[in-house]
Amino acid sequence: MFKILKKTQFSEKVFEFRVHAPRMAKHAHAGQFLMVRINETGERVPFTFANWNPEEGWIEFIFMVVGKTTQCLSELNEGDEIQDITGPLGCPTEIEGDRVAVVGGGVGLAIAYPVARTLCEQGKKVSVIMGARNKDLLILFEQFASLPLENLFITTDDGSMGEKGVVTLPLRRLCETDSIDSCFCVGPVPMMKFSTLTCREFKIPIVASLNPIMVDGTGMCGCCRVEVGGETKFACVDGPDFDASLVDWDDLAHRQASYKAEEAASIKHHEEDCACQK
Repeated sequence: MFKILKKTQFSEKVFEFRVHAPRMAKHAHAGQFLMVRINETGERVPFTFANWNPEEGWIEFIFMVVGKTTQCLSELNEGDEIQDITGPLGCPTEIEGDRVAVVGGGVGLAIAYPVARTLCEQGKKVSVIMGARNKDLLILFEQFASLPLENLFITTDDGSMGEKGVVTLPLRRLCETDSIDSCFCVGPVPMMKFSTLTCREFKIPIVASLNPIMVDGTGMCGCCRVEVGGETKFACVDGPDFDASLVDWDDLAHRQASYKAEEAASIKHHEEDCACQK
C-alpha cells in the first residue's frame, strides 16, 4: 500500500498526489512513468513522474479526471492509501544539443517540468514554452519559473495569461532566430503534431513523449503500440519518447479516441451510484 502524503488540486479536474514510495524515488528519472491501481478490482492507469525526492522518499504524479478510475482517484485524500504503484517504467528522456526548447501543453506540463529541470542540471541552455487553454489550467508555473532558464514563454488560448495563441508561436520565433538546436514536446496530440511540423520546417530535431492507451505497462499487452517510421513500437518499453518527425500522428489520435464514449459513460454511472448511496 502507498500512502498519500499530500493532495493538491490545480483546477476542477486536475490533481497532484505526493505518495510515500522510497524505493521508487531512488530510481526515478525524467520522462519515466508509473502504473497505478487504486484497489484490487481497479484498472491499471499510467502517470508520468512529475517530481520525486530520494532523501525524503516520495514521488509525485499529476492526473486529470477523464473516466471512472481517475474520478475515484480524485476522491482520495491525504492519509488514504493506494493499492499498487509500479515504477519507474519506460526509458528516461535523453535530448541531444546544448540549446533545447521544452514545450509542454496542459497536463503534459507535469512531464515537461522534470525534463526541463534535468536539462538545466546538465548545463544546457533551456527555453520553456508553457501552453494551456486558460490561466486556471496552467500548472506548475512557479516550479518552471524557479529554474535557471534562458526563456520562459506562456501561451493561453484565451489570452488570460501570457501570449494569446498556441505554443507554436514562440517555438517558431526560437527557430527563426536560431536560438535552439533541439526540442522536446509533450501534451495533446495536435499540439505535438504541429510543434513537430514547425521544427521540421527549420530542420530542428524534436523528441515527443507519447501517451497512448496503456494497460500493462511492461510490453506484454500491446495496447500502447504506436507507428514510428513505419514500424510498430510499444510506448511502454520502447518509449515513451520517440523521434517526433517519424510518428504517425493521425494514427495516434485515432487510437487515443477509441474509448471516449466509454470514459464518459463510466463517470456517469459512477456519479449515479454515488447519488444512490447518499
